[in-house]
Amino acid sequence: MFETKVYIRRRAELIRKMQEAGQSGIILFVGNAEAPAQYKDNCYKWRQDSSWLYFFGLDEPLYAAVLDLESGSQTIFADDVDIDDIIWMGPQPTVASRAAAVGITETAPYGALDAVVAAARKAGRTVHFLAPSRYYNTLRLMELLGCQRIEKKVSEPLTKAVISMRLIKEDIEIEAIDAACDLGFQMHSVARDAIVPGIVEQDIVGKMEGVALAKGWGVSFPTILTQHGETLHNHLHDKVVEAGKLMVIDAGVESNLHYASDFTRTYPTSGKFTPKQREIYQIVYECNELAFSLTRPGITYREVHLATARKMLEGLSAVGLVKGDLDEMVAKGIAGLFQPHGLGHNMGLDVHDMEDLGENLVGYDPDQTRAKQLGLGSLRMARRLRPGHVITDEPGIYFIPALIEKFKKEGLGYDFVNYSKLEAYYDFGGIRLEDDVLVTENGARRLGHNRLPVSPDDVEAAMAAARG
Repeated sequence: MFETKVYIRRRAELIRKMQEAGQSGIILFVGNAEAPAQYKDNCYKWRQDSSWLYFFGLDEPLYAAVLDLESGSQTIFADDVDIDDIIWMGPQPTVASRAAAVGITETAPYGALDAVVAAARKAGRTVHFLAPSRYYNTLRLMELLGCQRIEKKVSEPLTKAVISMRLIKEDIEIEAIDAACDLGFQMHSVARDAIVPGIVEQDIVGKMEGVALAKGWGVSFPTILTQHGETLHNHLHDKVVEAGKLMVIDAGVESNLHYASDFTRTYPTSGKFTPKQREIYQIVYECNELAFSLTRPGITYREVHLATARKMLEGLSAVGLVKGDLDEMVAKGIAGLFQPHGLGHNMGLDVHDMEDLGENLVGYDPDQTRAKQLGLGSLRMARRLRPGHVITDEPGIYFIPALIEKFKKEGLGYDFVNYSKLEAYYDFGGIRLEDDVLVTENGARRLGHNRLPVSPDDVEAAMAAARG
């Protein structure tokens, strides 16, 4: 947790924003409950709701809170442990002491929440709440609000207020993300040094995730480690490492403060790129560097995405895989054939920060419309950049046989795509390179105190050093 004053200030700012927007009523926060994996007492690993952590910091299950927009009162709802709990868990701090640690003096039993919400509803007061991401929270809100569906009751003013606060990271958050990125650097270094032909992918995953568990909360999302990088989210780790392949490792650490890192590197399993691999890798590397160089306050990340797409097509044109006017290819979405995802996303307490609150609300300004084009349509962060934004820079090139055949069958891109030459890349796989980036007052900086080797020469040198 951060200092008490941090949570006091955040809640005060939230109330102020809601009041300035002309809102009244109460703000209801429902924290997460533990979720059974097989049976009641064997639960999935505990993780608190991120917005709850942001405003209250209490990393315990079955907590809720009400902020009153008229009276200004703030109440935590939770139950103290009983003797049965103490037998299994040992003595625990009281709810009152935990609430005091985040600057709240009013507490009540968890079950009292029902009467408080019911009284507000009976009085005709608005109950503001965020969209839940967990099944328990959905059911709890349905109970509290007396309805079968809650989607249309989610408070847009509250959602926008929370997004506006969480999007721009405070200095203490940036320090926390830097620390998570330092752990991510260690985890990825262990993985890179373990790549040798003959080892099973799962062995590498075990080594790298051991770092995340030894020094942080764990991984910030399920690890992607694969020799089939053309499958963007490949979580299978059962293959034996083969010489001559490309291995994509997309993984992050969640720190004990629950802030995330998210890096991707692509390695030649033999320790050296083939000429063909290096040629495509160099294009992705230059796209990554270009995106970073363009990242600054005032530019939209949509513009950065499109500039990077143009750079990618320029490189693919140089090797004969596409042809024609670059701007026309960008406009017609040809880049999506090779990179069917966006350039990056927001990052913070969630690795895809706040996407549970609505991806378009989080990633798009009010004057922006999400594209339908392949690749650009998957851009999760398009906003005009401001100091304090934390985003990922992750261009990639993938040769996905099924997608290429679909384009070809539907007659798409024949004026631009060299389909006959692409057939030689059906067994190539994919390449992605990802860094975490902070937008600063004058530009940007990469997060973490060390950058993983990324140029083709530096990658080969790092792998040679590990192999002695």
